[in-house]
Amino acid sequence: MPALAPTGYRCEVMWLGICREGSESLKSHAVSELSLLFEGLEGARHAGLLRPSCSRVVQQHPKGTPIRNTRQISIVSQEELDAIAAAMGLESLPPGLLGANIVLRGLPDFTHIPPASRLQGPSGATLCVDMENHPCQWPGREIEALFPGRGRAFRRAAKGRRGVTASVEREGRLSLGDVLRLHIPAQRPWAPES
Repeated sequence: MPALAPTGYRCEVMWLGICREGSESLKSHAVSELSLLFEGLEGARHAGLLRPSCSRVVQQHPKGTPIRNTRQISIVSQEELDAIAAAMGLESLPPGLLGANIVLRGLPDFTHIPPASRLQGPSGATLCVDMENHPCQWPGREIEALFPGRGRAFRRAAKGRRGVTASVEREGRLSLGDVLRLHIPAQRPWAPES
């Protein structure tokens, strides 16, 4: 029995971006195509097979411990970006301010798709979803620089809407307009009290 089940859900790539290695800013810059490598995005700030552990996993690993990099790529949905912008009183929210690499349209409740889901593109390029990307202070700083007085509202507005982090399971290319298919783990939800 296959471990992953293809779903009828598909989504379109609306925006692609990259934050270059060595950048002092979280901000990503628009590109028309991404080359997905096992190490992530070539030349990107979050590329690499390993990364130092951060505050998000300090319960498991002391800060700075080398761990597998499951946070190579940041993916957000256009629908959730629009909801964040509306909650902040903005007309729109440029995805580069969040450090996003991929913006998708067409998956409802995107931030809560199951961990270990796969997003597969027409080239065969496949992303493995790690987990929800919780809002932090860094996008708020980028937003504040462009929209003075609005940056502090980001964390509250983005709660449950910040998208997911992912790593590359299969190399390939992603381009604007590509349609990705969602595959989810073929298992029931965890129910320890059952």
